[in-house]
Amino acid sequence: MLKFIKHNMESIIGIEIFPLIAFIIFFGFFIGLLVFVKKMSVSHVENMGNMPLEDSVTTERSNNNQKTLS
Repeated sequence: MLKFIKHNMESIIGIEIFPLIAFIIFFGFFIGLLVFVKKMSVSHVENMGNMPLEDSVTTERSNNNQKTLS
């Protein structure tokens, strides 16, 4: 089966450029992601990391306030 696919791929003119283009896109995406992460401030990262915890604490407080009011 691999010979069948290989034969068809060899018959396509200019097919050798597609793996190179895919590699450049893949490499560029992760380099861009690395630059984005390096430029993020520490306070922003800490704020985003604490968001799920703050949301649950706020929900628990509002539930406790509603119980005391009833």
